[in-house]
Amino acid sequence: MAATDDTDALNRLAAAHGVAMAYEGSDRELVTVDAEIVIAVLARLDVDASSPESIERELALVEAELARRPLPATIAVTQGTGRAVGVAGRLLLEDGSELAVDGELPADLPLGWHRFVTGDQEITVVVAPARMPEVPRTWGWMLQLYALRSATSWGMGDYGDLAETARRAGVEQGAGVLLVNPVQAFMPSHPLERSPYSPASRRFANPLYLRVTDTAAFAAADDRAREDVLALMPDQHTELIDYDAVWAAKLAALELLWVHAGTVDRDDPDLDAYATFAALAELHGADWREWPEELRDPAGDAVAGARTSLASRIDFHAWLQVLCRDQLDAARAAAHDAGMAVGIVHDLPVGVHPGGADAWALQDTFASDVRVGCPADAFNPLGQDWGLPPWRPDKLAESGYAPFRDVIRSVLRHGDGIRIDHIAGLWRLWWIPPGEPAHRGTYVHYDSDVMLAVLTLEAHRAGAIVVGEDLGTVEEVVTETMHARGILSSAVLWFERDWDAPGQPHVPPQDWEPETMASISTHDLPTVTGWLQDERIRVQADLGLLDGPADQAYAQAAADREALFDLLTAEGIPTDDPVVALHAVIARAASRLVLSSPADAVGQVQQPNLPGTVDEYPNWRIPLPVDLDAFFADERVHASVAPLRAARPAS
Repeated sequence: MAATDDTDALNRLAAAHGVAMAYEGSDRELVTVDAEIVIAVLARLDVDASSPESIERELALVEAELARRPLPATIAVTQGTGRAVGVAGRLLLEDGSELAVDGELPADLPLGWHRFVTGDQEITVVVAPARMPEVPRTWGWMLQLYALRSATSWGMGDYGDLAETARRAGVEQGAGVLLVNPVQAFMPSHPLERSPYSPASRRFANPLYLRVTDTAAFAAADDRAREDVLALMPDQHTELIDYDAVWAAKLAALELLWVHAGTVDRDDPDLDAYATFAALAELHGADWREWPEELRDPAGDAVAGARTSLASRIDFHAWLQVLCRDQLDAARAAAHDAGMAVGIVHDLPVGVHPGGADAWALQDTFASDVRVGCPADAFNPLGQDWGLPPWRPDKLAESGYAPFRDVIRSVLRHGDGIRIDHIAGLWRLWWIPPGEPAHRGTYVHYDSDVMLAVLTLEAHRAGAIVVGEDLGTVEEVVTETMHARGILSSAVLWFERDWDAPGQPHVPPQDWEPETMASISTHDLPTVTGWLQDERIRVQADLGLLDGPADQAYAQAAADREALFDLLTAEGIPTDDPVVALHAVIARAASRLVLSSPADAVGQVQQPNLPGTVDEYPNWRIPLPVDLDAFFADERVHASVAPLRAARPAS
C-alpha cells in the first residue's frame, strides 16, 4: 500500500472513532497531528492502527458494525423537532407506554429517557428541551467555600458557612445567586489533595466540608461526648488552611459520634461502591492503582469479601454522605428562604482523579491511562496536562450516557444550577497518550448533541440553570450552541475587549452578550487588589514562571490597567476607589448574572490559585482575611456591592 493510501486509511479510521488528525490551533492555523499520536490514542479505544493491515481490518469492522447496527447506541432528540431514524421499530417510553415508529421519531415526544427497539438494537433516546428557561437577572457571589471562616466552623469554611452566607447574602444584601467551588468527594490521602478540580468522585460530596456540630448525632450525644467532640476543634486562625489538620479533627469527632448515627441505608449500589472504595483506601492507600491486584476489580471476589469484613467501616463512609446531603440540602433551603432569585450554583470539574473512587468503580468507561489537557498556545507553549482521565465516548454511548447523567444528577440534587468547567469538553477533549508531554496529544470528539441533551434534560427536571465556562480558545460552535439552548457562557471583565481594534479597548458592559454570567475575575486570575499591585507578576517573576523579561510583563500590565481605566472614564465612573469602580462598571453589564468574589470586595491581594504551580504557591489554601460576621459588616463590602444592588434589586 502506498504511503498516501496508508494516510487516507488512517484518516478514515480516526474519523470513524472521533479522533482528530488535525485541528485549528489558537492562532487559527491548521495543526497536523503526528500519526503515532493518533495511533496511540486509537489504541486507548481498543482500535489497532499499528500497521496498514490492522487498519484495514479495523475499517472492515467499522463497516460491518454499521451494517449490523446502523444507529448509534444513544441518540438525542430535541422536543418539538422529531428525528429521522430510517428504520421501523418500537419506542418504549419512560412512563411505560409504547409507540410504533416507522422511520421517524415524532416531534411531540415527552421529555425523558426512552428506548427504541429495532432489529437487534435497543437504543437509548434522550428527549431534551429545545431551550432552557430564561435566567433571572440578578447578582451574587462566587465563593471559595474553604476560604470562609466563622466562629463555629473548624479551620475552614463548611456547609454551615454556605447556609449562613446564603441566608445573609439574600436577606441583608439582596443577592440572588451563590456560585460555589466544587465540593465533590476528595482523595482520602495524606497530604490531602487540595485542588477542588481533582476530586475522587464527581458523584458524591466532600465530607471535609461537614459541620460536625450541625449533625443529628451531635444533637443526640450526651454532654460528655459533646465536650469530647468540641475539644477536637483545630486551630481557627492559621495563616493558611491546613486541610490535613481539619480532616483529622473532623474524622476523629465523627468517629466519636458514629455510635449515635442509627441505621444507614446503603441499598444504593453507587453509594455502596463509593463507601467501599473509601474503606479500602484507608487500608491500602488513596490510589486504587497501587492496591493489591485482587482489589483493583470492584466486581471481583476480593472486593465482595471486603464488603463483609469492612461492613461497619463502609457503613460509616455511607453515613458521611448522608450527612453531606442533609447539610447541602439545608444550605439550598437557606437560599430559598432568603428569597434568592436563582439560589446555589454548584461547580462541576472537568474530570476526576485517576486513582479515585469514580475511576475505580467505572474503569470501563474511562480511558484510564490517558490524561486530559490543552494543546500548546501563546500562553502555554508546552500545553497543559490536567492529569485527569477522560470518558471513552464509545463506552458512554453503549451505557446510554448513564455515567454522565448520574454526575449531573448528583450535582443538581442539592443545587439550583450547575457550572460546567471547560464546557468545550462536551464537544471534544485533548487526549494525551501515556508517555507523551502535554503538547503531544490530539482531540477526541464526543457526541455533543447527546451530551447537551443529557445536561439540559436533567437541569430542566431539577429546575436548575446551566452555566458553561468557555474561556480561552474555544470553537465558535460551542458558545453559539450554548446561547441557542439557553445556557449561559462566561464573561470576565479583564477579557471583554475588542481584540481587533487599535489599542484593544474594553467593550462597554452594556454591549456584552446578555446570555452570560459575568465577573471581574476568576479563581485563576488576580484579585482586583492583586491586579492593581501587580502581585501575580511579582510572584511569577520570583518563581521563574514568566515567559519573558519582568520589565516587559510589568509594562504590559500597566497598559492593561490604563485600558481598563479608560473604560471607567468613558462610563463616567469615579476611580478614587478602584475596587468600587470596577464593581460599578460590571454592574452595568448586559449579562443576566453578575458575580463578585469576597476576596475582591475585601481587598485581598493573593489570588486563590496560580496556574502552573503546585506547591510553589499556596493554591486553594488562602483564607479570607475576615470572618463571616466581619465580612457582612465591612464598609468596603457595602460600598462594592451597592452598585450591584442598585442595578439588580431583589424581586
